[in-house]
Amino acid sequence: MANQGIEVSKAQALKKQSIHKMIRSALPIIGLIAVCVIFNILTKGNMWNSRKLILNQVYVVLISATGVFFIMTMGGLDFSQGSILGIASIVVCKLSGINMGLAVAGGILAGAAIGAFNGFFYVNRKIKSFIVTICTMFLFRGFIKYMASNSPVAASMKVYDYDTTAIKLGITAAVLIIGFVVFRFTKFGTYLKAIGAGEKAAKFAGIRTDKMKFLIYVLSGAITGLAAFVNIVKNGSATANVGNQLETQILIALVLGGMPISGGAKVRFENIIVGSLLYIVLNNGLTMMGLTTQAMQLIQGVIFLIFVAVFADRQSLSVIK
Repeated sequence: MANQGIEVSKAQALKKQSIHKMIRSALPIIGLIAVCVIFNILTKGNMWNSRKLILNQVYVVLISATGVFFIMTMGGLDFSQGSILGIASIVVCKLSGINMGLAVAGGILAGAAIGAFNGFFYVNRKIKSFIVTICTMFLFRGFIKYMASNSPVAASMKVYDYDTTAIKLGITAAVLIIGFVVFRFTKFGTYLKAIGAGEKAAKFAGIRTDKMKFLIYVLSGAITGLAAFVNIVKNGSATANVGNQLETQILIALVLGGMPISGGAKVRFENIIVGSLLYIVLNNGLTMMGLTTQAMQLIQGVIFLIFVAVFADRQSLSVIK
């Protein structure tokens, strides 16, 4: 009888744990739906009418967040995304007058080069990822200010031929679909989650962790370099503030989507899509309500803190790499 009681209590505990996990995984989607409905009511339908504007804003965040998603899955952080986007955007502008294919390739290579820079100091010099990327954020932000402070770096007028929903949505969808397939159905995703869950154990399992970490930073930079092309297609030029605070937007978007900051096995690819949409809808909704910048930052900070408290794995926070 005693054994049966223990088994029943264990089954009840497992059931409660399962329900808790289901609620946690569904919370970002519920939050997205709730935010859409609430702001659509508060703005008297203007939120729904501005859906094209919202979609236009989410492209760059979605693409760039895909690369950062891979970094965070293995337990790292990247605060240099805004600077990567800025440098790559300037390269795209400079090369757009020669050839658009060359401009796209140049943006991707510029992003990959900065990613390799980050990866070298992170992997070879054993400096924490957030320290390395904060340093490169300021370093390359200085280059951007130098190159675009007097006047914006203008792109060729040819870029406006690519400013169509089909092209921007197609590029974004291609990045997400390829990322999803590679993450979900190849060893790539398994290795990333294994490194995030425990790097020493991953090494003992035969995973070349240093090589993986370096390649992920290169890949993330390259993806953001592609996002720079979409950014220039939308804006036509690169200003001194191009990419400013993109890293913050990405981090907030991923956490709002349910992304554990420490990475590991609990990561889900849909964190990117749900979180990016939730962030853009929330930001636009607050803007449409006429709130001041300070009030918007206060509300966003409170929401961000709540989601971090819900999704953070406190046992793993100390091993952010």
